[in-house]
Amino acid sequence: MRGSDAALGAAGCAVFVLLGEAVPRLGLVDEDHFPPAGRIAVALGSELSDTAFWSALGDTLTGWALGLAIAVSAGVVAGVVISVTPYLREVTASTIEFLRPIPSVALIPLAVLLYGTELRSVLLLVVYAAFWQVLIQVLYGVRDVDPVAEETARSYGLGAWARIRHVLWPTALPYVMTGVRLAAAVALILAVTAELVIGAPGLGARIAVAQTSQAVPEMYALIVVTGVLGLLVNVGARAVERRALAWHQSVRGEVAV
Repeated sequence: MRGSDAALGAAGCAVFVLLGEAVPRLGLVDEDHFPPAGRIAVALGSELSDTAFWSALGDTLTGWALGLAIAVSAGVVAGVVISVTPYLREVTASTIEFLRPIPSVALIPLAVLLYGTELRSVLLLVVYAAFWQVLIQVLYGVRDVDPVAEETARSYGLGAWARIRHVLWPTALPYVMTGVRLAAAVALILAVTAELVIGAPGLGARIAVAQTSQAVPEMYALIVVTGVLGLLVNVGARAVERRALAWHQSVRGEVAV
C-alpha cells in the first residue's frame, strides 16, 4: 500500500515537471516569467554549489527550529495550565479568540520596529503563528479527558501532577502531536515570509534578491527548495507523530493497513 502511494506520488511529480517544461516551450507562457523546468534545474544546481545558499538555508532552519521549539513549549504549558486551573479557561477564552485570528504578517511592522532585520523578528512572527496551533489543540485534548477516569484518579488519591501525567497527558497527546505537525508547517511558512518581507537573512531574502535582480530561474529554484523543505517537515512531523503515538489505536490501525 505504501509502495503504491509512493509510486503514484512520484508519477504525479514527474507529470508536474513535464508540464513545467512543456508549457513555456510551447509558448503558452512567457519564458522570461516562467522558465522551463530544465533551466530551473540548472539554476538549482548552481545554487547548491554556492556556499551562500547553504548559509541562507541554515538561517531559515534556525529561525524555524527555534521558533517552533518555543511555540510548542509555550503552547503545551499554557494549554495545560489554562485547562487545569479552575475558571481560568473561561477568563481567557475571549482573549484567545481575539488574538488567535490576527494574522502574523500583520505584526511585521511591530517586529521591524522592535528588532529590525534580526533573527528575533523572525522568531516573533514564527512563535506567534505556531503558538496558537499548539495551544488550541491542547485545550481540545484536555477537554476530551474522560470525567470518570479523572474522578477515579482523584478517588485513588492521585495528586495534580500524577493526574496530569497518567490521565490528562495520554488523552491530550494525540491532539498535541496534531498541533505540533500543524505548527511545524506554519512555522516554516512564517520563517520564509518574514525573510522575504523583512529582509532577515535566509531563503526568503535570497528569493527577494533574485526577484529584484531579474534572476528568474534562480528565484524559481529557491522556491522549489522551500517546497522541498515543506515536504520534509511534513514527513518528519508525521514520523515523529507515529513514533510518539505508537500505542494509540489510530496509529496501530494505520500500521496494520
